[in-house]
Amino acid sequence: MKPVQKILALVLLALLAASVYGLLRTGQPPGTPVAGKPANGAAAASGQLVDQSHLLTAQRLAKMPTSPEEQPFAQEALRLADHQMDLAYAAAERDAEEHPPALSAQAKEIQGRLKSAEDALDADSALVARLTADALKATGARKDALNEQLILATAHHEEHQDEVDDAKADLERAGGDPKSRIEAMMQEHKASSEVTDALRVNVSTAADETGLIYRFQQWLTLRQKQLLLWQAKQAAESAAALLSARHNEIEAQIDSRKNSSTPANGQANTNQPAANQQAPSKLSHEDSAELLKATKIRAARQKAMSSFDKRMDDQKQLADNYGKWIQLIAGKQKAEAHRALIGVIVILGILLIGVFFDSWLEMLLGRTALDRRQVETLRTVTRVSIQVLAVVLILLVIFGLPRQLGTVLGLAGAGLTVALKDFIVGFLGWFVLMGKNGIRLGDWVEINGVTGEVVELGMFHTVLLETGNWTDSGHPTGRRVTFTNSFAIEGHYFNFSTSGQWLWDELQVVLPAGRDPYPMVDAIQKIVQEATAETAKQAEKEWQGVTRSRDTAHTLTAAPAINVKPVVGGVEIAVRYITRANERYQMRAKLNQAAVDLLGQGFVTPPAAAAEPAAKPAG
Repeated sequence: MKPVQKILALVLLALLAASVYGLLRTGQPPGTPVAGKPANGAAAASGQLVDQSHLLTAQRLAKMPTSPEEQPFAQEALRLADHQMDLAYAAAERDAEEHPPALSAQAKEIQGRLKSAEDALDADSALVARLTADALKATGARKDALNEQLILATAHHEEHQDEVDDAKADLERAGGDPKSRIEAMMQEHKASSEVTDALRVNVSTAADETGLIYRFQQWLTLRQKQLLLWQAKQAAESAAALLSARHNEIEAQIDSRKNSSTPANGQANTNQPAANQQAPSKLSHEDSAELLKATKIRAARQKAMSSFDKRMDDQKQLADNYGKWIQLIAGKQKAEAHRALIGVIVILGILLIGVFFDSWLEMLLGRTALDRRQVETLRTVTRVSIQVLAVVLILLVIFGLPRQLGTVLGLAGAGLTVALKDFIVGFLGWFVLMGKNGIRLGDWVEINGVTGEVVELGMFHTVLLETGNWTDSGHPTGRRVTFTNSFAIEGHYFNFSTSGQWLWDELQVVLPAGRDPYPMVDAIQKIVQEATAETAKQAEKEWQGVTRSRDTAHTLTAAPAINVKPVVGGVEIAVRYITRANERYQMRAKLNQAAVDLLGQGFVTPPAAAAEPAAKPAG
């Protein structure tokens, strides 16, 4: 295993160990969840006469997607919050009746104007009633006169009615109309109760879906609900503490009044003058009124204490209900985290298996006795297959199985085909290059007129180290040329490194005029035949195996051919012979040396400089 693979494997093992630890922790029974930010206090909504924040929170929770296990908690929260609102409105109405607001100078002026308008309205009502009765009894001209008076009185009545309505509205805005405030409270309470009665808990069953993304979304939804529940619980606890403090305050006031009115020994206060001590039967009217007022105040405070007790119990039960609901949500959160960690472990397992299998396959192929080209082909194909399979499996773990797999695959395939046409053709061309007649690393090839050695063969592109044209010296130019693998499908290429790749090459000798060329022709032909006899037989055999036409197979020949033709200044002897592409330069050097030796033996005078031959691929 390479160092990079070892480091990657160690990192994956460490992540796998951490995921397993988290899996074990999330598999335990849920404990007390960590509290989120508590609410700073329940503030009354804008424009509401009574704080409805507890009821609005319960309604909001009821409208959220709720599992069947959460339904009892949502219903109980609605019931307790609604009951608490009933008590709060009753207390607010009682307080408005018992403690009317002190009138300002403006309110007093409006109140006087209202009383005058109401008195005028009452007088108009009495006059309209009397005129109506008299008009029913009268006849003739008197009846007509009474009807005219009735029309005028009715107009005055409507005018004074408008004055009364306007004065009431002004008084309400000035804060001096307790009755209107109480009526507004009753209307608000009625509307709130109707909304609560019509509300139904949104019970929904979670879809059985897979995928890390879905798990994260579920966990995030539960987290948001849990934070809202924590805020509601904190608000209920704060409200219960506030109600308890107000209860204790009123209780202390009652005890204080008792202690101030009754001595410790239970006897009447003898320090008061005798003239002021009167028997109960001889109480004055003022004393009776004062005693009645004190009794009413004491009864009102007892009612307030009783209301605070009930509301405090509701808030405590509401906080306890939210606490149990939070425990249930925490358990669901842990379950989602547990399932998500299973997905993470599966991904890490896929990566580890891919790394170990890749290194094991590399070691196994290194021990085989296969050809280098075959080993490289198997290595590339297996590595790409492992990578593609791992990516597909990981994507399935992350996104889950699609519900409509056929439709999704069809749309995705159509879109990818249009958008990634060049990449798809290049990828398919890679499979062609991996085939029997393809190319491998180290091969000498010609692609789109560029020749060179293959130094990189990827899934989408091929890189050549350019060596120039085959008629050149064959040394690398130092340039790396990259081709998209689509040339294997849309274009063509030549591979001069595999069996069956032959080139026709020529040896040219120019004899000066006046010399007999035939001895040189016979000698060169003999040398070329001896040097290329073996390669010619192999070429003919391969050609005969490739062609399917029997007539064509018999006519194919790889024997050398000599062509003699006059040129300016002498005679040109051109010997055309077959050779392997990778042995072309060695064969040409060997034949040139033989020609030089023939010239040295005195067959002919030294030949003139021949033009550089042009190599032609075997047809």
